[in-house]
Amino acid sequence: MDIIRRRYTFYGRVQGVGFRYRAYYAAREFDIAGWVKNEYDGSVVMEVQGTRENIDSMLQSIENGRFVSIDNFLCHSVPTEEGSTFEIIG
Repeated sequence: MDIIRRRYTFYGRVQGVGFRYRAYYAAREFDIAGWVKNEYDGSVVMEVQGTRENIDSMLQSIENGRFVSIDNFLCHSVPTEEGSTFEIIG
């Protein structure tokens, strides 16, 4: 399976609702590397690296959060990087 890396910017009710922690635990569950952080404009930025299927499963897990409400998101591919951990930044 091919490993890909994507950068997402999420908008909506994504700060103060446990989004980053949900992302962290989903990343561990689905073997995803990368990071997630809050932005000053109220959005959340996340880079994820893994198989397309695992990334899709991770995103579904985040969206199923009780308080998370994603109104819109941007996504683009970025080059893969070394590393196998997922971090919450800031």
